[in-house]
Amino acid sequence: MRRYFTCLFLFIFPVFSMAQSAEQLAAFDQYVQKGVTDWQVPGLAIIVVKNNQVVFKKGYGVLEKGKTDKVNTQTMFAIASTTKAITATCAGILVDEGKLHWDDKVTDYLPDFQLYDPYVTRELTVRDLFLHDSGVGNTDYLWGLMDISSDEIMHRLRLVKPQYSFRAGFAYQNIFYLVAGKVIEKAGGMPWDQFIKTRIFEPLKMIRTVPLIKYTKGLGNLSSAHMKIDSVVQKVPLDETDEIGPAGGVWSCVDDMGKWVQCMLDSSKYDHNKRLLKPETWAYLLEPHTFVTKEEFYPTMQLTHPHWITYGMGWFQQDYKGQKVDFHTGSLSGMIAINGMLVDKQMGVYILANLDHAELRHALMFKAFDTFALGGDTDWSADFLKLYNGIHAKQEKAEKDELAKRVMGTKPSLELSNYAGKYTDPLYGEVNVKADKDALVIDINHILTATVKHWHYDTFYGDYSNIAYGKAAISFNLNPEDGKVNSISVDGLVLNRAN
Repeated sequence: MRRYFTCLFLFIFPVFSMAQSAEQLAAFDQYVQKGVTDWQVPGLAIIVVKNNQVVFKKGYGVLEKGKTDKVNTQTMFAIASTTKAITATCAGILVDEGKLHWDDKVTDYLPDFQLYDPYVTRELTVRDLFLHDSGVGNTDYLWGLMDISSDEIMHRLRLVKPQYSFRAGFAYQNIFYLVAGKVIEKAGGMPWDQFIKTRIFEPLKMIRTVPLIKYTKGLGNLSSAHMKIDSVVQKVPLDETDEIGPAGGVWSCVDDMGKWVQCMLDSSKYDHNKRLLKPETWAYLLEPHTFVTKEEFYPTMQLTHPHWITYGMGWFQQDYKGQKVDFHTGSLSGMIAINGMLVDKQMGVYILANLDHAELRHALMFKAFDTFALGGDTDWSADFLKLYNGIHAKQEKAEKDELAKRVMGTKPSLELSNYAGKYTDPLYGEVNVKADKDALVIDINHILTATVKHWHYDTFYGDYSNIAYGKAAISFNLNPEDGKVNSISVDGLVLNRAN
């Protein structure tokens, strides 16, 4: 039996460590395959690194549901927010060269940069860009609901009112990594996408890795994105992330990301005696810099029970079985990633998959930690599947309860044609409304539309044209003096009528 499993493993995984038995590796392979099936993930790729060697790597499933092209370790996916740690490393390279300092003010490099609060504008440092502690809440509508340049995205930050006091909390913020990319451009003398390519991808020989989605054109073996909609896994359009590339724009494969993991586990060493960073700079990136509240962390903590949760420079951190875990997820519409490391055990894992928020990624990360470093037989996939099924059931009930609040028998206050027109806001952009028979067609910044019908009072409800966005809830606010429409609320974003 041992001879059989050894031969099987050599066929599937040409590189592995003798520290793991062939039976253990085959069992882990079977565990991953079962997880892919149980979570209904169309395609997934995984690589495990230990003691500077690849001990396991494999692709599972297909690039696109309903088609036959198989995922392998060269399949490219969006690595999404696992890009953030690489962007932080770019900044670290410039710190080592004396071209940048963590305590430098952002306005030293971007004089026109401005936030809503003048004090925060003046005091915001390069370090703050990486820590999600600026006081500015989520602003993903600036790229998810708009087709504007990265410079315009940053310009509109000055209109965003703070959610909490400066450095007094944690709120995940993609746009500040875009700002970090602009600082890297100014200090490094080249655009972020060129800097990351020449200073990280090329030295590490990451030949199937590109900084922006536009560079994937013409390349083969690319994954599609999928979401579960009404309990059915469906292909969805890819998110356009090029304008916020430093926050989550990179595309790669696990063969290449394994090289990144090896480098980060070995204090940023590569090619034996070369380094991306000085040892102290590498250590600084992985230091806990700010606390993360339970509300801002992953539901997995309900089962892993961390004693502390922090954030470094592009890395979440928690304890697990007495070890510090440095990790980060990546999530775009229909694409996921996770990068997890046990630095003290010289072991790391990287996973890419093509189903929206399939938290099998967390399960496989912890299972890899147990299998290859810490020991243990917890079935994390089964436990997390039960956990997240429960969460989704509660969410579905909450949505049904909200829909049940519909007041039947009401009519719109006005004829549908009176809701039509242009609505604008300096921050949120432009919404155009047209009446079409018994429905309203909503055009949001000319990149997303929705067709909605009367729900109750002056609220309309329907489907977005992009199925990844789900349902649209549109409300109109009337002027009490003349009864005319003066503003529109699009899923909570309020824009005033322009005509």
